[in-house]
Amino acid sequence: MLAQAAGLALLAALSPAVLLTSAVYLGSAQPRQTITAYFAGALTMSAVLAVAVLLALRLAGLNHPHQHSPRDGLRLGLGVLLLAAGIAVAIRRRRARPQPKKQRKPGLVSRMTASPSKRSAFAVGVLLFAPGLTFIGALQVIATSRADIALTALAVVVVVLIDAGLIWLPLVLHLVAPGPTERNLKAFNGWLRAHSSTLLTAALILAGVILVVSGSYGLVSGT
Repeated sequence: MLAQAAGLALLAALSPAVLLTSAVYLGSAQPRQTITAYFAGALTMSAVLAVAVLLALRLAGLNHPHQHSPRDGLRLGLGVLLLAAGIAVAIRRRRARPQPKKQRKPGLVSRMTASPSKRSAFAVGVLLFAPGLTFIGALQVIATSRADIALTALAVVVVVLIDAGLIWLPLVLHLVAPGPTERNLKAFNGWLRAHSSTLLTAALILAGVILVVSGSYGLVSGT
């Protein structure tokens, strides 16, 4: 259970937007305070979502042995949605054509990160870690397992920390080596911007395949 949930959480963590925002905050006037507030916002949203999903699925009894059909049906459904999302991103990327350069209105997150502050960074963390299918898929693996309270709590903590890994890992690296971390992030951001759609597509499709295989096997085997 823990390995599958952690694997899905790792795929959920592969968010170019999250890492790009971490790089912006680490280059701000107060990098450590700002990215810490960003991390706090991400943890708050992830923890609230984790508790909500856990309670909903446990109250529905999907962790009970006799509920294998609804449980595996849920996994299969989430997997299909993830595959559809991955295919949609791939199609949109393939159809996208280079547009002539013109002034584009920045999005909400871009406007919020333009003048970094601890309050706005916390809000950005909440926004960027709003419920996502891959993260929900990781949580349902935990919620529908028959693990005891201690193991369930440990699994939730591990999944939440993995999901926010692209915030706290750059922060730790910045504490150890500020200069090299900022330079390497700036150099990596160019590659990330160019390949963000490919990375997102691969993460969605891989997570979808995992859940489709798991759900289908459960439905067929009846376990």
